[in-house]
Amino acid sequence: MPSSNLTISGLCKRYGDVTALAPTDLEVANGEFLTLLGPSGSGKTTLLSLIAGLSQPDGGTMLINGLDVTYGAPYERDIGMVFQNYALFPHMTVEDNIAFPLKMRGVKPGQARQQAQEALEMVRLPHVAQRFPKELSGGQQQRIALARCMVYRPAIILMDEPLGALDKKLRDHMQMEIKRIHRELGTTIVYVTHDQEEAMTMSDRICLMNGGRIEQLGTPADLYFRPRTLFVADFLGESNLFEATVAGTTGDGLSLALDGGRVQAGAAVHGTAPAPGQKVRVLVRPQNLGVKRVEPDAPALSAQVLDVMITGSLTKLYLKAPFAGETPITVAFPTSQQSTRYRVDETLWLQWQAADAVAIVE
Repeated sequence: MPSSNLTISGLCKRYGDVTALAPTDLEVANGEFLTLLGPSGSGKTTLLSLIAGLSQPDGGTMLINGLDVTYGAPYERDIGMVFQNYALFPHMTVEDNIAFPLKMRGVKPGQARQQAQEALEMVRLPHVAQRFPKELSGGQQQRIALARCMVYRPAIILMDEPLGALDKKLRDHMQMEIKRIHRELGTTIVYVTHDQEEAMTMSDRICLMNGGRIEQLGTPADLYFRPRTLFVADFLGESNLFEATVAGTTGDGLSLALDGGRVQAGAAVHGTAPAPGQKVRVLVRPQNLGVKRVEPDAPALSAQVLDVMITGSLTKLYLKAPFAGETPITVAFPTSQQSTRYRVDETLWLQWQAADAVAIVE
């Protein structure tokens, strides 16, 4: 078996003059959990639809386990699909729902029932085998849909925003359940969501899409700590982005000048190395900003408190400073008794480690 379950080369899709998916290359490894993430209209659902065979591409090729399925029907692709609305047959029991794809593949009834029971054990719902879908909760229906999909062990399981209809607590629980099942089965999963936190929690790699193209492909840590473009930096997680000018280099980093002083940041991770005088954006995550009440000896930037919000386990400070323009600066840290002592209009001093900041070439 090839090392990649899915190999896509130059796959594209147009609707009239609209390019839904520009020519795209993508490889998904055996057993990988890959999430297609992006805003509405980014191309993630179009790409999933092409993988599933629910729509036909206008160019490019697609291989599943080394076989060309570019224009093949869905049933020729060795895939399973889990939809947001579950798509369970209401007139069938849970066991019959799960056994249905086996029946379509000519599996004998006795063996199909046994495999259905094994799938129910996998999703920890063996006791609901004789119930009907309407007698199950939303989370249980989702697990049954997953069991029906995996019972025949497809090469790839596709999931189209499967947790979108669940409340937050149940969604968090189902994220862990899907990850557990993925680890136990070792099946390749391609998962679509617009939820950043969901993508960060569940994925081996994230394929972040924008405007019908792949903006960046990598591990959650890659995208979070080493974004290659401003879109990635701004889309994934909370971010502070400051305009700065390159003053010089410092080892493997950059010395940057901005309104209020000099700072340091890691070298730009995309494009050519910036030259002195070039404009860049500095990304610093809220939790990586340190605040002090007294100006320290080391270089620091002053800012004024706009608001203080205790959100529970985290406290967030919103600050203003000339180097940030009109956009408030966000600082986040664990809530403590100290959190209540910050006051609106108070002047604080900001610092960060060079390794916690990234300079992005615009």
